[in-house]
Amino acid sequence: MEKDKILAALAQVRDPQTGRDIVSAGMVEDLQTEGENVNFKLVVPSLQMQGKAELNFACIGAITEVYPKANVNVHIMARTPNSRESTSIVPHIKNIIAVGSGKGGVGKSTVAVNLALGLQKLGARVGLMDADVYGPSIPTMLGIAGQRPKVKDVTGTVKMVPLEAYGLPVMSIGNIIEPDQAVVLRGPRLAAIIKQFFNDVLWEPLDFMVVDLPPGTGDVQLTLVQTVPVTGVVLVTTPQEVALADAIKAMNMFLLPQINVPILGVVENMSWFTPAELPDNKYFIFGEGGGKKLAKYSRSVLLGQIPMVQSIREGGDEGHPAVLHTDSIVSEAFLEVAKNTLRQVGVRNELMEPTRIVKMGE
Repeated sequence: MEKDKILAALAQVRDPQTGRDIVSAGMVEDLQTEGENVNFKLVVPSLQMQGKAELNFACIGAITEVYPKANVNVHIMARTPNSRESTSIVPHIKNIIAVGSGKGGVGKSTVAVNLALGLQKLGARVGLMDADVYGPSIPTMLGIAGQRPKVKDVTGTVKMVPLEAYGLPVMSIGNIIEPDQAVVLRGPRLAAIIKQFFNDVLWEPLDFMVVDLPPGTGDVQLTLVQTVPVTGVVLVTTPQEVALADAIKAMNMFLLPQINVPILGVVENMSWFTPAELPDNKYFIFGEGGGKKLAKYSRSVLLGQIPMVQSIREGGDEGHPAVLHTDSIVSEAFLEVAKNTLRQVGVRNELMEPTRIVKMGE
């Protein structure tokens, strides 16, 4: 029996947690053949993982389909705590970027959508999760309102398949509930939705997952840092003092010692108003300096300033985000934010230890 053929057969088996094939996911170790015996270790995140038995039978079935007389012995073992992938339930997602704000109405969702598409334009593999469960506006902004995610059986486990917009895999509660349905949920149910969006969705291997958070410092933010290791946070504010005061509270939550998620930088939205007929004019309607102040308080950088231009609103309403517009000051501004975010993630990963998942009771 040839090991290459056995590995090719096992590559048809999918991990019920991530949807990846178990060979490329590094779950098959120490494959040995002797006569008609096939022995290998199947490394899983935990011996209590859902679908473990189905995964075992799927491996046996895949091999016996190629070698019907094979006697397959699968030794299931838990991944050791020192393993590189043991700290995340989504090891195939390299970086998770949370986009947060202290208050609503500052354009956080607009920044999240354009940041995700901007990173994609720079060549990265990007996904977008709408965790703003009370006000899920991303389906409208991406032109996928009314669409429903499909489900798929993966080795005996039912998974949701993300929707796709402009090549971007997207998941939002806005694509699950009716458009006019009010979301009335307490903490435990909110937590369950966020966990489900990571555990039960078939996310492909990604360089970045951008997570659009609700405003403030509530259950969703805490659930996120308790579920996955967040690489860093992009804070969104507008220039005026009122928005800055609330943004500082959001910043301080992530910098609490028991949470300790780095601030990648600040995006100042609605920095000035520029009318389309006077592209060189700037009117500082909301004042100046809020973004720079927040960057200084958070000991991070100003990732960019986004002008208040009518085309941003039109693009969001029409499902054609501003960063996709060609030859516009807004597209250039959002692309600059994406470039600076990419740079800051590189610096963060070079100089700091990976963020750990916050444990209950810490």
